[in-house]
Amino acid sequence: MVQISESVEQAVADIPDGATVLIGGFGPAGQPVELIEALVRGGARDLTVVNNNAGNGDVGLAALIAAGRVRKIICSFPRQHDSHHFDAKYRAGEIELELVPQGNLAERIRAAGAGIGAFFTPTGYGTPLAEGKEVREIDGRNYVLEYPIHADYALVKAFQGDEAGNLVYRKTARNFGPVMATAAGTTIAQVHELLPVGGIDPEVVVTPGIYVSRLVVVPREATPEPEEGQ
Repeated sequence: MVQISESVEQAVADIPDGATVLIGGFGPAGQPVELIEALVRGGARDLTVVNNNAGNGDVGLAALIAAGRVRKIICSFPRQHDSHHFDAKYRAGEIELELVPQGNLAERIRAAGAGIGAFFTPTGYGTPLAEGKEVREIDGRNYVLEYPIHADYALVKAFQGDEAGNLVYRKTARNFGPVMATAAGTTIAQVHELLPVGGIDPEVVVTPGIYVSRLVVVPREATPEPEEGQ
């Protein structure tokens, strides 16, 4: 059975300095805010974070960046109107950025979970993002070689989980969670509802429990982010 943590602090307590952490979410949708903020309180530093964005407003990933805990971020969309903490850190030279096209980001994470050593993609060819990378012409089209993104930990947010670790997500909150759960040594999921084994129809399971190491329940009313449409 998956480990059931009593609190978000307990769930992330073993994440060490220097870890690589996949964090689910597409902006606020599906971002495991409570797990991230427990990580802030826990004090882990020098982290490499992989996320679609680079934080929104002042909570979750933005708070982790503001606290100076992130050494490097790998993402596809680092700047938006409320990414002020990332902007400040980047302009001050206090955070490293690896910019990855969104499709490449998802596929690099998926490749890690699937055991794929590397893959060729046309995305990024002929741009600065391909500098220093192997390129190859295949059937008359040029491709760039990309490598998987493996992580020590993944933090994901799901709607429901069961005591075997199976997960289902709610609408757009699904986004990066399923692929990230497969690509980390330890996957930690926060869920709104914890059900007994058999409480989730096997036909609708999105992330099988074999990929999930621990769960923690965060009731919906305790979530600061609005979830309409998620």
